[in-house]
Amino acid sequence: QVQLVESGGGLVQPGGSLRLSCATSGFTFSSLVMVWFRQAPGKEREFVAGITWTGTTTDYADSVKGRFTISRDNAKNTIYLQMNSLMPEDTATYYCAAPRTTYGRIRRTQSAYVYWGQGTQVTVSS
Repeated sequence: QVQLVESGGGLVQPGGSLRLSCATSGFTFSSLVMVWFRQAPGKEREFVAGITWTGTTTDYADSVKGRFTISRDNAKNTIYLQMNSLMPEDTATYYCAAPRTTYGRIRRTQSAYVYWGQGTQVTVSS
């Protein structure tokens, strides 16, 4: 049974930092691209960041580039999203996701991913 469980969300002031985690099980994590998406109220779910199975290649949405860092620990079957310099517009539910097929490249479309976590809420507010 595939499971993706996000954690680390919360309330933070503008300019603050949070580190999200996504613990996975039930698939060959070390062979999969992994990604983070987010969805703000009333908006479409959008791509945030992705990382290849080796961790050597990453991709970021322009809105988070330079502020967010995605990483992975294949020994722990976990990915992370370090979020710095948070802004109110980063407020959203953050989801991790994985594709069905191994290897491949990072894709920015939701339809490329079949396994999703339940999400963790991030609220940036003073």
